[in-house]
Amino acid sequence: MTKSAAASAAPVPASSEAAASEAVARVGVPATVQPRGVLLAVRVSDGVVLHASAATDLLGLEVSEVLGKPLSDVLGAGPAGQILAPVVAGVDLATVNPLVVERPARCGGGELEAILHRPRRTSASAPSLVVVELAPRTSGNGVATGYGPLRTALADLELAESLDELYDVALEAMRTLTGFERVSLYLLDAQGNAEVVAEAHRRGLAPWTGVHFPASDIPAEVRELHQSLRVHLVDDTEAEPVPVLAADPSVAGRQLDLSAATLRAEPREYVALHRARGARATIAVGLSYGGELWGVVYGHHYGSPKRVPYDVRVGVELIASTLSALRAAQVGADRDAEARRQERVLAHLAADSRDESVPLGTAITRSGWTRRLVRADGAIVRAEGRVTSVGHVPDAAGQQALIAWVSGAGEEVIATDCLRETAPDVAAAAPDVAGVMGIALPEGQVLIWLRDEVQRRVEWGSDPSSSRPLRADDPIRTMLRASEERWREVVDGHSLPWTEDQVDSAAALRVHLLEALYLRGRKEVRATEELQRSLLPHDLAHVDGWTVEARYEAAGAGLVGGDWYDALVLPSGHLALVVGDVTGHGLQAAATMGQLRTALRTSLVGSSTAHEAARLLFEVVRWTLPGEVATLTVALVDPVTGVVENVSLGHPPLLVVQPDGAVRWGPKAGAPPLGLARDVPPATRVEVPLGGALVLYSDGLVERRDESIGEGLARLATAFVRGPAVDVDEVLRSTRDERSADDATLLVVRREA
Repeated sequence: MTKSAAASAAPVPASSEAAASEAVARVGVPATVQPRGVLLAVRVSDGVVLHASAATDLLGLEVSEVLGKPLSDVLGAGPAGQILAPVVAGVDLATVNPLVVERPARCGGGELEAILHRPRRTSASAPSLVVVELAPRTSGNGVATGYGPLRTALADLELAESLDELYDVALEAMRTLTGFERVSLYLLDAQGNAEVVAEAHRRGLAPWTGVHFPASDIPAEVRELHQSLRVHLVDDTEAEPVPVLAADPSVAGRQLDLSAATLRAEPREYVALHRARGARATIAVGLSYGGELWGVVYGHHYGSPKRVPYDVRVGVELIASTLSALRAAQVGADRDAEARRQERVLAHLAADSRDESVPLGTAITRSGWTRRLVRADGAIVRAEGRVTSVGHVPDAAGQQALIAWVSGAGEEVIATDCLRETAPDVAAAAPDVAGVMGIALPEGQVLIWLRDEVQRRVEWGSDPSSSRPLRADDPIRTMLRASEERWREVVDGHSLPWTEDQVDSAAALRVHLLEALYLRGRKEVRATEELQRSLLPHDLAHVDGWTVEARYEAAGAGLVGGDWYDALVLPSGHLALVVGDVTGHGLQAAATMGQLRTALRTSLVGSSTAHEAARLLFEVVRWTLPGEVATLTVALVDPVTGVVENVSLGHPPLLVVQPDGAVRWGPKAGAPPLGLARDVPPATRVEVPLGGALVLYSDGLVERRDESIGEGLARLATAFVRGPAVDVDEVLRSTRDERSADDATLLVVRREA
């Protein structure tokens, strides 16, 4: 389109109502903006304004005088050059925001605050745009106005010793910076419901702490806003949003991406909800960590509209980021402490299960460790043809119903915090039971933990039940939306929820109980298969750009050895790879292997380096497994760089395969095996190139009685002569001696080209 044609085109809405709905579904943003400023979308190639918000009084022009015109005609050559220069230069626009530009003389002069961002292109043919948001510059909005409170808040956050103190410091700082009358932290649960867990407000306002709000109060598009735009201000909830218009009728059906626009309007229902709570202005601060939205801070101002300068919003965003990081560290520390407690209890239970002088049910329940492991009120064990119970449990009929349900579920671990909802027939037979977690063992044997009902009084800020009928004149409905009073609902039939760590501990105990059943000589052949399946990972880790394949071949049919492998993604994002080999064969080697695997997994999750994880395992072996010997290699792979940190105790070296089939061996083990070594050696490093592979294995793959270990290693290297893509089963066949009396394990990790 030529400039003259663009200038003569009549402005049309950027989308019709139907097209807007479709666009919202596509990019998750509305086609309207708040009227406190002007939004322009400028074509980068020639500086022509293609979209503009309908209200352009701030510029002293009608919108028809803005659309289709060069930005220099709208703002003047100087301000337009200030804005377009960093855009054309490809500068990160976040580093130049906000720009201060002169307001056109036709509207009285003064200064404007310009915020720039590049919107996502909604189609391949769409032109490259820059969105320019203009608003009057607030006097005295420099960094100096908020630097003191911001510096103090960041220092106080670092010193906070609890989550409550973290929340209080952050909210008071946000309130001080913004001047809002109430600032509240809404903590989100797994279902999306929110609870106000902390707040800072002026004297005289009723507290909201403890009030719950249903997930419907924060719809999906608002959640997306909180994640894409950390701080969002609605300066006047009573102001009508204005549409975004387009200069070209041919783009009327296309939606301009406003996901990063600070002026973008929130859904009308959402604004009305806050207005019903008495707010004239709101500010929302999304709290995310690791890409997950865990909470939202809402600020409410009641008496009048409220402007918050851009640099103050940046300060609030910095506080939010610091709060999220420190909270994650605190939550991680709490989880680590609980994991260590569960690990100690699990060690006691593993030892108790080895006592063959009493039935298994008695052995693991008499000391109280079973209930302590997952903080249960009662437990039921059916093993070796006997039922044993401890703590608060139902009568015999209820116990049988629970045993049948857990054993027939077809899952190794099953858990619910509301038996009445999950299995109503079972709940009818055990009416006093609310929460159940059970592990299934061979031959219908089970261990079941029980929890009593915990009545949680929830103070809802609105009705959480979408199916609950409410009359239009129902006083409850009026109360919920128009005042700060609380509607109370008692949630019954539920226990405290089972945590992920508790479910993991149950699964770990299941392995130990399987081992105990082995040692007691019950159904050895079937138990052998069950143990093998439980001890080796069912699914290997999935990391973008990497593939993992593993093979394990036992020394003989039905004989479990001491080899094991593992591959898991750690909280740091690194890929942890393990191959180990316990000395010996049979049940004792498998039992030791199971304990080492569980302990090492725990150590890896709680550690930042391979050396630290190996060191923790070293101490476990030293104090709990005297006399046991095992070789081990632990490799932590950085998926981005391909750098591998490796610690090896008595284990064969890593093999790095180049894309062309050339190989490079890692360093030899820096210490004797576990159980013989006096300390853990320093970590070494290798790098896996793009298109290459890393190979971990046990000595049973390469050793043969009639030749040196060097010949076996050379045979393994030859197996990869055609490159990393060689079939893993072929490698196993070409390297292992079929007559070997040792287990063989092979782990091949390929990096995509």
